[in-house]
Amino acid sequence: MTKLPLNTSRLTFSEFSKRDAEGFFLLNSDPEVMRFTGDVAFKNLEETLSFIRKYNDYELHGMGRWTIRLKSTDKYIGWCGLKYHPDTQEVDIGFRLMHNAWNKGFATEAAIACLEWAKKKEVKKVVARCMIHNSASKRVIEKLGFAFTHSFKEDEVEWHQHELEL
Repeated sequence: MTKLPLNTSRLTFSEFSKRDAEGFFLLNSDPEVMRFTGDVAFKNLEETLSFIRKYNDYELHGMGRWTIRLKSTDKYIGWCGLKYHPDTQEVDIGFRLMHNAWNKGFATEAAIACLEWAKKKEVKKVVARCMIHNSASKRVIEKLGFAFTHSFKEDEVEWHQHELEL
């Protein structure tokens, strides 16, 4: 596990590791959490561990999604980070938090830290996507200063895309 130079007053960041498997599995098992992701939940803890072992965005692209934990308790609360899409050459920001960590400013705080990291790495533009009915994520995206650019459909679901020039 690599500790990142990303820390906030309340959060620590690290690369995904087997230490995160149980929390990650619980996160992706919560229907309320998964409702607006477009992802399929892990079937079991072994599938979660397999995903973590195979996750190689850090090596391939020098960035990725990062585990976030509460600094005060070291408790797993989810992930936040950047994903490079080679097909579109876009960098997107994403976040997913345990239900009990919602509405506490953690998503905004984590995303701000990730955007500051992106600036230091000379990323010029970051995109953010959310399902059109995901008002909580849309509020975070707007608080971060992203501007709406367009709607699109993926798997019969309508999404909004926002962009931020760094």
